[in-house]
This record gives sequence, C-alpha cells and structure tokens, in this order.
Amino acid sequence: MPIFTPGLVHTPVTPFTPELNIDTSVLEKLIEFHLRNGAEALALPMHAGESVSLSDAEQRALLEYTLTQVGRRVPVIAHVSDSGTGIAAARACHAEAAGAAAVVATTPYYWTPPAAMVLEHFAQIGSAVSIPFFVHYAPDEMGGTKLGTELVLKLIDRLGNFAGVVDSSLDWQFMINVVSNAWRVRPGFQLLSGTEYMVSAGAVGATSMFSSLAGVAPGLTRELYRICREEKYRDARKAQEALAALRQLVKRAGPAGLKAAMRAMGRDCGGPRPPLDAVSSAAGEMLVHELGAMAALEAEPRGW
Repeated sequence: MPIFTPGLVHTPVTPFTPELNIDTSVLEKLIEFHLRNGAEALALPMHAGESVSLSDAEQRALLEYTLTQVGRRVPVIAHVSDSGTGIAAARACHAEAAGAAAVVATTPYYWTPPAAMVLEHFAQIGSAVSIPFFVHYAPDEMGGTKLGTELVLKLIDRLGNFAGVVDSSLDWQFMINVVSNAWRVRPGFQLLSGTEYMVSAGAVGATSMFSSLAGVAPGLTRELYRICREEKYRDARKAQEALAALRQLVKRAGPAGLKAAMRAMGRDCGGPRPPLDAVSSAAGEMLVHELGAMAALEAEPRGW
C-alpha cells in the first residue's frame, strides 16, 4: 500500500443551529475557511467535533457532506470510533465507500477491555476496509484503556493497512518505543501528533499533526508545523509556546471553549450539544479579553 502522509490535519468543530441540528450552511463556510488557511487534510468528526454527541446517521451525513464540499482538494479522514466494534467497522466501510482517504479510531468508549479485546476491536475495524487505518491514542480522554508497543506490533502483523498512531498521550517513552520498534517491521509506519505539541512529537519522528486549534489560529498552527517539519525545533519554540498558551485558555473555558474561542475570532459555530454546557457570558467575555491580549493572534484571520 502506498504511504499516505496526511500532513497538517485540521479537525473542524461541528456547527449547530439554535435547535441543535447540524448547520450545513455554517459547515460549508467552515470547510472553506480551513481549506483557505493551510489544511492539508481534514479529519472529522473528531472529539473536538463532538463526535460522541452525533448519531450514527448524523456522522455519516456529516462525512458525506464534507466529501462533497471538499471534492478532491484535500484528503478527508473519517473518525469512526464507537464503543461497539461492529458499529465502528460498519462506519469505516461507509467512509471508504463514500470516498474517505483513511479512517481513524480510538479505544472503545465506556468499556475498558483488556489488551486482547482492544487488539480484536482495532483488527476488525481495520480489516473492514482497504484504505489506511490509523489508531488514535488519547488515554486522558478514554478513561484508562492503554496501548502498548506489543499491541501495536500485533496490529501491524495482522493489518496490512495499519498506517500509524495518532498520539495525544504526550508520553515520550510510548512514542519512542512505538516508532523505533514499528519501523523495524514496517518502515512506512507513521507517528502523528494528536495535538499541537509538535516540537516533542516531531523530535521523536512525527510526520503529521492533528489540530483543533487551527479553527482559532490557523496561521500560528501552520507556522509551527512548517518549522517542525524542517526539524528546526529551537526556532519553533515561540510558536509552540504561543499555541500552548492558547490551548490553556481554551481548556480553562471548559468543554465548549473551542467554539467560544472561534466565536471570539468571528467564526460562530453555535453552541455545544448537551450534556456539554455553553460557556457562560462572563467566561466568554474573559476569553475574548484574553485572546485579544495575545500578541501571537494579531495576524490571525477574523471572521470567515
């Protein structure tokens, strides 16, 4: 299988109407915004896009709409995770048939199965398709289910299309062990950074980066990625520190902080779906003030 390197991957939010339906008119503007501002690929709906609050039918419709809107301008990676293996595998099959370039899945929601069951979960999802399959490792989000080098090597042995790990663990030991061992048996295996902490991931060998903050600061995100791909990690410190500060502001605002920050930048994508709470008026005003005080955001686009 040819090596698929996604590059700088933007992970859009899911816009909702006041009635909490998917707002396709805003989604169209959002997709075009990402494409104009450096996205080399799109991945959706990731957790930043409230994937767990979307029904299976909504996830499929969202992917189909995005693929139609994007055309073939950039690859689209479909996030197919689910707590049920069969549901995730069926969603992966739909994504491939719809035209997705790759699929990505994380460990099962709610369940915390042992390693053998996690292996089987991923193996069934990956074997359901022929396009590249990525595993997203996000232990802080997924409540205790761990991946290890042994499991990754077993997946490589079972799946010819197992293309790499998208890492959000920020665990240096895990990343180094995985890539150093995986490369011995599959030289094209990839490590992708699941967050904007690209300096550390790039130094280990990450080739690509998933970014939710690209919806807020696409220029800064693009600059960080470019410098890290040139392996000029000392030069990347300024952009990395600015994005780390932005991530902390967004995180402090709560689960809906990303949408609130985008609204502050003139890109209103509506509120979140329950059980997530919208950012309060006071917290929203504070976020607007804090973002306005960030010199690193002065050159970022406002509005669509």
